Amino acid sequence: MLPPTLSPTPLYHALTRSFTRIHRLGHLQSMAQWDQAANMPPRGNEARAAAMAEMAALMHRLRTDPQLGRELEGASSEALDDAQRANLREMRRQWNSATALPEALVERRSMATSRCEHAWRSQRQANDWAGFLPNLREVLQITRECAQRLSDHSGLAPYDALMDQFEPGMTSAVVQRVFGDVRQWLPGLIQQVMERQAMRTLLVPQGPFPLAAQRQLCERVMHLLSFDFQAGRLDVSAHPFSGGVPEDVRLTTRFREDDFLQSLMGTVHETGHGRYEQNLPRELLGQPVAEARSMAIHESQSLSYEMQLGGHPGFARLLSPMLVEAFGDQAAFMPENLHRLLTRVKPGYIRVDADEVTYPAHVIMRFEIERALVEGEIEAEDIPALWDTAMMDLLGLDTRGNFKDGPMQDVHWPEGLFGYFPCYSLGAMYAAQWFAAMRRAVPDLDARIEAGDLAVVFDWLRENIWLPASRWTTDELAGRASGETLNPAHFRAHLEARYLR
Repeated sequence: MLPPTLSPTPLYHALTRSFTRIHRLGHLQSMAQWDQAANMPPRGNEARAAAMAEMAALMHRLRTDPQLGRELEGASSEALDDAQRANLREMRRQWNSATALPEALVERRSMATSRCEHAWRSQRQANDWAGFLPNLREVLQITRECAQRLSDHSGLAPYDALMDQFEPGMTSAVVQRVFGDVRQWLPGLIQQVMERQAMRTLLVPQGPFPLAAQRQLCERVMHLLSFDFQAGRLDVSAHPFSGGVPEDVRLTTRFREDDFLQSLMGTVHETGHGRYEQNLPRELLGQPVAEARSMAIHESQSLSYEMQLGGHPGFARLLSPMLVEAFGDQAAFMPENLHRLLTRVKPGYIRVDADEVTYPAHVIMRFEIERALVEGEIEAEDIPALWDTAMMDLLGLDTRGNFKDGPMQDVHWPEGLFGYFPCYSLGAMYAAQWFAAMRRAVPDLDARIEAGDLAVVFDWLRENIWLPASRWTTDELAGRASGETLNPAHFRAHLEARYLR
């Protein structure tokens, strides 16, 4: 690479150096976040929260440096190729987002979310909504302030401005239209599927399932799914997540002795995230154009693994001998029964444990609540009653008084991640769309998966989703990969094909 003084694009060159530095500091920040969730002793929280706030302020300072703004303006006149212009577009998007928020607000947000998330871990176990509420109120107040500043800067509605941080270009009007349609047909589909499945015999595996054996099983399945353990690892946290950087991906899961499927399929889900990160274009590492396109696209990868692939009968055949080796021979581990277990539809309280048919109900409910919270239509105190009503309407479940398995179950609101939830179901829709495109490109796809050939799936995802990273906008990425922008019809068609035929 030419030195800056000799580069034909000196301003763009300077920008790439700055963003590489931000990426490296973000690497350290992500490791501290992972350690906070997976390893940190309880008494370390206040010091860690202060350190994380300091790092957030430092990185915000770098992202909003006026020199960066001048370089962004000047670089647009330089002779850049298409990839460089895409990178400049993503740099400008990050700059616009960062400059909308003052440093003091970013620091306050980091402190408040660290404090709320840490307390949430024990408060959730104790079903302590009253103890949780004061911290949540503070996070919500800061979130609203951030949303308004982002709104003033972008011209978007406050909730849309938050959602744009995770899913650029998406609006709540589009989400409401898509989710509103799903709301119409989902309850009926759930009922049809449950009635159909009630006529089939289902053997339930008998535990306990030793945690050490579960962990070994999870790591073995990650190997099956081609996770690179030289560039990542699996740990335990209160809420499963994927973090780190492409060179060092950190996945977590959680274990229960009476239920191995929770940890196993949670791990499969996070492995989808991890494989996306590990396969982003290394030659552009550190640049915004080499980052994941959006969180809905990210979730499309985890759900391609967990739901599309994990619910395929061929996957059950691959898992069956692994389960026998891990837990002993049981009739419940036979491939046909295992596939029924993996595709069993049963309304439940916990989103991360939900089957793919009932899962959208969890996301629709959270979207409706958090949009109203951010827009100031309701307050944090209103959440439980709204939650109870929505769970009864959508899934027929009574959640009154059950905060632990109700509005306190997810880490997103304690961490201030308002605007993220829609990405989960948008991701499920994209995943169905990717597999529809795969079947057109590879007509014998299902037979190859049945035969244990998972590489055909990974190769398609690598070429069409992973390697393009953020080279294209989301709509263009979807168009290039599947021939069309987001089309929710593929999701409904997938559910009906898998569960009603």
